[in-house]
Amino acid sequence: GGTESGKREIATLAGGCFWGIELAFQRVPGVVKTEVGYTQGLKKNPTYEEVCSGSTGHTEAVQVTFDPAAIPYEDLLTVFWDIIDPTTLNRQGGDAGTQYRTGIYYHDDAQRQKAESSMEAQQSKHTDRIVTELLPAGIWYPAEDYHQQYLAKGGQCSRTGDLTPIRCYG
Repeated sequence: GGTESGKREIATLAGGCFWGIELAFQRVPGVVKTEVGYTQGLKKNPTYEEVCSGSTGHTEAVQVTFDPAAIPYEDLLTVFWDIIDPTTLNRQGGDAGTQYRTGIYYHDDAQRQKAESSMEAQQSKHTDRIVTELLPAGIWYPAEDYHQQYLAKGGQCSRTGDLTPIRCYG
């Protein structure tokens, strides 16, 4: 389309099991690249096993590279809110533990302001308080190769615009 600007921004989001949220963002028009990984923790280069033990403090997250002319940051946040439950602390669906906490990790002040407005708007739709973290982006550790695009490799459709329900399985 004519909206490709060549400009790139990064969004870092945590919403439970990172396989499912990565696949959701792979399908979004304007998203150029997705990568799953670990962030907001203490240990350098944590492994999946360490993160799953809850001992490193990291959260499972997705880093989304996008073209802001094709999809504004606010629209990515709308997708994010649609796929998580922002009111459950350290739990998404059947997955429990601090590594499954939800978070928006901003890369600059503009993202912080947009995320704050987005969260306020979202809060008005919920009776329970939103517990999603809103923090500056920390050090990003890409997850092991076998986790990258995991559900797409497993045969779930990652085509832009696809709306098939996402099944997160280990």
